[in-house]
Amino acid sequence: MLLKKTQERNSKLIQAAMELHQKGRIRPDSYVIDLDTLFQNAKIMLSEARKQGIHLYFMLKQLGRNPYIAKELVKLGYEGAVVVDYKEAKLMMEHQIPIGNAGHLVQVPNAMLEELILYGVELITVYSMEKIRLIQAICKKNQVKQKIMIRVFDDNDKIYSGQTAGLHLNILEEMVAEIKEMDCVEIGGITSFPTFLYQEETNEISPVSNLYTVLKAKEILADLGVNVEQINLPSATCCSSLATIKQYGGTHGEPGHGLSGTTPAHAMHDLEEIPSVVYVSEISHNFKNQAYCYGGGHYRRSHVKHALVGKTSDSLKKVGVISSDLDSIDYHFGLDSICDIGDSVIMAFRYQIFVTRSDVVLVSGLQNKEEYRVLAIYDSLGREL
Repeated sequence: MLLKKTQERNSKLIQAAMELHQKGRIRPDSYVIDLDTLFQNAKIMLSEARKQGIHLYFMLKQLGRNPYIAKELVKLGYEGAVVVDYKEAKLMMEHQIPIGNAGHLVQVPNAMLEELILYGVELITVYSMEKIRLIQAICKKNQVKQKIMIRVFDDNDKIYSGQTAGLHLNILEEMVAEIKEMDCVEIGGITSFPTFLYQEETNEISPVSNLYTVLKAKEILADLGVNVEQINLPSATCCSSLATIKQYGGTHGEPGHGLSGTTPAHAMHDLEEIPSVVYVSEISHNFKNQAYCYGGGHYRRSHVKHALVGKTSDSLKKVGVISSDLDSIDYHFGLDSICDIGDSVIMAFRYQIFVTRSDVVLVSGLQNKEEYRVLAIYDSLGREL
């Protein structure tokens, strides 16, 4: 999906990844991240966001919840992390990373709410009155106040399987009436997911119905006397979508793949952000006129199609990738031709490292110095190896 653009725009990353593997410094099933490019992307996006008056929370699940990257993004001026699940929240808390929004796609479990509230989080996203009542009780016990983000939905909204959640527009009036009786909880924002998506038909990042549900919720709340501070409009956040977020009244974006230049739009266009991540494997064996490389990093929505195979950057050959069936474990990636055992395999596709069993290799100095170095290696859940 992203291999062609990575070759065109960041060939140094491909070369370095192959060298590191051939020298035995990294293992198959590794994602190699070019930190120079990643942080340059982050700077460019933050500058554009400030011009547009948009606040940014960074999202790092796709990069394996990496705490080193999180700390550096905070240093650059990002306001904090959006943690889509409680395990990511726990890791960010352990590394003293400010948290802007917690529970965006996965609710905070009851037993962890108090710890998170006392840590200090700008907003907690909620899907139910039961969760709101518990937040109120915990805050009252500890004599603190907490802002919440309401995730809303309407009947025709797009909700991905496994992410079904939200408060329907038709119960907002009842919800607001109850919250107004609470002294420790305040509605601070509204969100949905996704509100923007890259549309292959138009080759643009465009609104989906969820966006209009958020805007309708804003009007309903305003009529009820609640003027929310944050209109959080996630998905596909990058430089080219920030003006659109502003156009629709959004106040916050949540760049994830935008930071690494790996959204679907980046696969089709030369956008401001440059691809900064590749996947590295190794030819394990050949079987019935096909080669197989080590797996472990497959993501079902990766749209992986091709790989580069070879021992040196000037001897690479392009081969087709045959992904495992969705009901099988990705022990290997299949390739459509015979290859030499031990050759490096380089891919660039849409990834979500936190759902894999891959290593995460942070490479520094790749773009600015004659010699690059491996800064650190982490597992897929943000733990340094």
